[in-house]
Amino acid sequence: MARRFVSDAQGDIIFRAREFDEQIAVIDYQQPHFRVPASTPLYPELSSVYQALVLGIKDYVRKNGFHGAILGLSGGIDSALVLALAVDALGAEQVEAILMPSRYTQAMSIEDAIFEAEALGVNHHTVSIEPAVNAFAGMLTPIFQADANHADDLSTQRFKVAAENIQARCRGVILMALSNRQGKLLLTTGNKSEMSVGYATLYGDMAGGFAPIKDVPKLLVYQLAHYRNSIKPVIPERVLTRAPSAELAPDQKDEDSLPPYDMLDPILERYVELDQSAAEIIAAGFSAEQVARALSLVDKNEYKRRQSPPGIKITTRAFGRDRRYPITSGYQGIKTMT
Repeated sequence: MARRFVSDAQGDIIFRAREFDEQIAVIDYQQPHFRVPASTPLYPELSSVYQALVLGIKDYVRKNGFHGAILGLSGGIDSALVLALAVDALGAEQVEAILMPSRYTQAMSIEDAIFEAEALGVNHHTVSIEPAVNAFAGMLTPIFQADANHADDLSTQRFKVAAENIQARCRGVILMALSNRQGKLLLTTGNKSEMSVGYATLYGDMAGGFAPIKDVPKLLVYQLAHYRNSIKPVIPERVLTRAPSAELAPDQKDEDSLPPYDMLDPILERYVELDQSAAEIIAAGFSAEQVARALSLVDKNEYKRRQSPPGIKITTRAFGRDRRYPITSGYQGIKTMT
């Protein structure tokens, strides 16, 4: 976090300005004593990160002339945090939440999303994506069936990915249409862990104008959600405790595709932020298999991160200007755009 302070010749801080707030302070350098206004204590770390995200949203929305913000509210932890941040930044009257259930959306996800919107006093609407998904399925079925006649394991996996991504892209179209119609900025809800390993859909959940938590690792998302609930409970307890899921397939869990976040996030921190090699990460006690898997996902998905919206930097090294990596990394194999 950027902090404004004044120190003396010995390096001792004699004045600290308020964080995330405009302030004019006069420091009198007359010797032998400084005359300074009252110094502001540092925020606790979680509070500081939270306020940085709030200020980032507020500044971006207002300074770019948007009439508020809109986001997809899934009943998951990431969208719950982004909703709370947006309301704290702009006020409930300037934020709108859209629920977009599918056949795979669990009832508790809808219940939790509605609870979050009502707890924060946000206007919300429900738009089922089933008609759009069915329409695309009808349009594409002849081609998909022809492909199925030559199916192998790879093509079967591609069909699964295609079916899941159609759902995400239907949601992206709905949200962008409402953003265009209302002049509100569409906030995406992907976190840094997902952006690191490419666990996101181009032109789907990555579609939007601003990504508030793109530099916030998944484990920190949970910490910030707990912090926000300590001020006022606005995120249901089961959102904090249930296994995260994109709900694009029956009984889907993030861990079906990724290492557990309590293992993944420390590996990503070492690789992305501390610039450690695979050998160094393994020497620190991490599984060689999981390290190789995580690093391969990071390297292969630079092309996705280049197409993501801007966001707020809160770590020592955010993707983009802080960490440049070739889009083409010599990956051996056949890639599909997801």
